[in-house]
Amino acid sequence: ARPQSFPFRSSDISESSTTTTHPNMKRDHSGEEKKSDAGGIAARLARKNILELQPYRCARDDYSVGVLLDANENAFGPASLPTKSLDPFDNSNTLERYPDPYQVPLKELVAKYRGHNLTPANIFVGVGSDEAIDLLMRIFCHPGQTDEILITPPTYGMYKVCAKVNDIKILSSPLTPDFDLDVPKTLETVTEQTKLLFICSPGNPTCKAIPLEDIEQIASSEKYSGLVVVDEAYVDFTAPGQSAVSLVEKYPNIVVLQTLSKAFGLAGIRCGFCIGAPDVIQLMNNVKAPYNVNALTSEVAINAMKSIDTLEKNVKDTLAQREIVKTKLEALADIVVKVYPSDSNFLLFRVKDKALDLYKTMADKGVVTRFRGNELHCDQCIRVTIGTPEENEKFLDLLQSTWKELTTNQM
Repeated sequence: ARPQSFPFRSSDISESSTTTTHPNMKRDHSGEEKKSDAGGIAARLARKNILELQPYRCARDDYSVGVLLDANENAFGPASLPTKSLDPFDNSNTLERYPDPYQVPLKELVAKYRGHNLTPANIFVGVGSDEAIDLLMRIFCHPGQTDEILITPPTYGMYKVCAKVNDIKILSSPLTPDFDLDVPKTLETVTEQTKLLFICSPGNPTCKAIPLEDIEQIASSEKYSGLVVVDEAYVDFTAPGQSAVSLVEKYPNIVVLQTLSKAFGLAGIRCGFCIGAPDVIQLMNNVKAPYNVNALTSEVAINAMKSIDTLEKNVKDTLAQREIVKTKLEALADIVVKVYPSDSNFLLFRVKDKALDLYKTMADKGVVTRFRGNELHCDQCIRVTIGTPEENEKFLDLLQSTWKELTTNQM
């Protein structure tokens, strides 16, 4: 049997023959302007050498069952297994064999859960969302030349890291002090060379979701013709209806990053997704390593997508604890100046002074938060993840005792 895959076809990324008034828009038979077919966006933006790439064809592209003597695997089995599978010996994952290169069963479950007419062709599966960030830069930005990305600080640090590694110029359009997206300024900042525009929603460290109207305004603007990359690592903690996945079918220049590391509680398996137009996803499949997602990760991820009741319970518990911690922080008026609104599983709060010392001292005593005072608009700010009730109480107690210790020593 042949595995379901997505073989490269040059026609998938051919230029649209439709006459357009804007690079991302086309007219249907009624004359109404709509986003162009997905092929146009990839063919127009991607590097020429990527478009011409003939991807590596691995053994599992052809056959996945039978007497498999095609991939130089060790037919006598694995040298070891995960600890809990050793006794009794359980190699149900057949770890001596290469995994599914395209993770189709997992993609089908993700598509069904996220909805909005998604199919496996809309979904890339990677090693966390970080792999997708790096691939997007490698596919759409020429290193060492004039291509750019735009970030909206304060934001997730890996956008800048990946850009530096790939030798790509970085533009910046800061959020407002209230952590809102300044749409007019952002559209003024982009240039013809800006290929990727990153919007983290909900933001890290801001905890704040960006309204879909703002994202749509950028995606539909004639001032920007690149990809809008919406990073939704924390989207499952937001109110329903805030995911940019709802915009993907309408706007082929929007791609959405998601992960199992946060709400699904699976940071240890490193599994993330990029959701977008089929031709963009096709290029990501062409460029990725042949077997980027391992069999163990795949199994756990599939089980997670079948355990939505557990996901929803854990999210509900997290949000309840977030409200408790927020209320108690706000009551500490002698320490805390402000607790920012949150759409995530963490809180950002500002203390009167000594945020760095507070963070370091608390960490040395066993409660580790994150100092964010070196980020834009985050002076004297600390970020705290919402933990279990016991962890949260320990954090709040130590925060107060450490503050008292630091201020007493100062006197």
